[in-house]
Amino acid sequence: MQQSSQGNTGLWILTTLLQRFLRSESKAGIILMLCTVMSLSLANSGIGESYTHFWHIKIAGMSLEHFINDALMAIFFLLVGLEIERQIYVGELRQLKAALLPIFAAIGGMCVPALIHYGFNAGTPYQSGFGIPMATDIAFALGVLLLLGDKVPVTLKIFLVALAIIDDLGAIIVIAIFYSKGIAWAYLSVALAIFIGLAILNRLQVNRLSPYLLGGAVAWYCMLHSGIHATITGVILAFLIPFRDGGEQSPSYILEHKLTGVVAFIILPLFALANTAIVIPNTWADQLLTTHSLGIMLGLILGKPIGIFLFSYLAIRLGWSSLPTAMTWRHVWGVGLLAGIGFTMSMFITVLAFDSAALIISAKIAIMLSSLVAAIVGVTWLLCVGRSPSPMEQKVNV
Repeated sequence: MQQSSQGNTGLWILTTLLQRFLRSESKAGIILMLCTVMSLSLANSGIGESYTHFWHIKIAGMSLEHFINDALMAIFFLLVGLEIERQIYVGELRQLKAALLPIFAAIGGMCVPALIHYGFNAGTPYQSGFGIPMATDIAFALGVLLLLGDKVPVTLKIFLVALAIIDDLGAIIVIAIFYSKGIAWAYLSVALAIFIGLAILNRLQVNRLSPYLLGGAVAWYCMLHSGIHATITGVILAFLIPFRDGGEQSPSYILEHKLTGVVAFIILPLFALANTAIVIPNTWADQLLTTHSLGIMLGLILGKPIGIFLFSYLAIRLGWSSLPTAMTWRHVWGVGLLAGIGFTMSMFITVLAFDSAALIISAKIAIMLSSLVAAIVGVTWLLCVGRSPSPMEQKVNV
């Protein structure tokens, strides 16, 4: 009886956190849209020069834009890591068969866009941008999806959350492997020593957050100078913070609960403002026809739904997973379309992939247009599909 009670409590905690996560991400998506429009308008107005210069003000030797991208985004990645950890222990990724569908979908949604971009740009100066169309913006995508309310099944929203979280993990791995610079082993060694020390604290049942956060801050500084992108610290730290039973008193729950609003309503809006403070050149339309921009746009708009659909079909066809309740293949295609909203992570990878300001601006324009198209087409598709499967689909046994 006691075990059942604990199980119900754990389920309630997971449901509460998921609902809070969905609410915050949907609101954050709307705020991101508003921040993007405002930032682009200001950058291309009469005060555009002053506005863009503002984001290059130096803070502790870093421009404000770099501080947001390297420091504040580490907190974003910390929250992502905490959510991945929760999903692995008590969420959608806990049971292998249930987890395989979003895992396969995410892999397809990363590989196919990357291959499309690489196919267009192999051997050119744009080749390093292959990681740009691999990413899905969970805040934007969820914000758009939740605007549909009960017109789509709840399982579709949960599937998108799981897929986007795995997608984020994939993007983190890509950043660590392909977008890190030459390694400074002294700094990296100190960071690794700190991580080992925090892991020992976890094993010793130390539950106070302060040692982990302090150690994480020092590790972030070392990673910043190690050549490996400093934001990776956030994900590693998330898995070192004690999860325990995942209850309301666990350090992981407490930190996730506190960070959700901070990330959704402060960090991500600041990221959107700083990274869309771009002066749109008169030649922007011509730049969309370059292989650089085409690789990004086709990767996000076509590569994402094709990859997600095909790899999901493969997982189910092999008998490794099954479609969630009330979801149909048309819903899977709709999620694939919405996954083409790349914004935050795509912008982030763009800054890592290129040094040229012109390339960064053209990539950001391609990302914004692709995300807009993906949102419009995805919403329209899902509105046409509706909530319930057709009689024919109910009879199909894949």
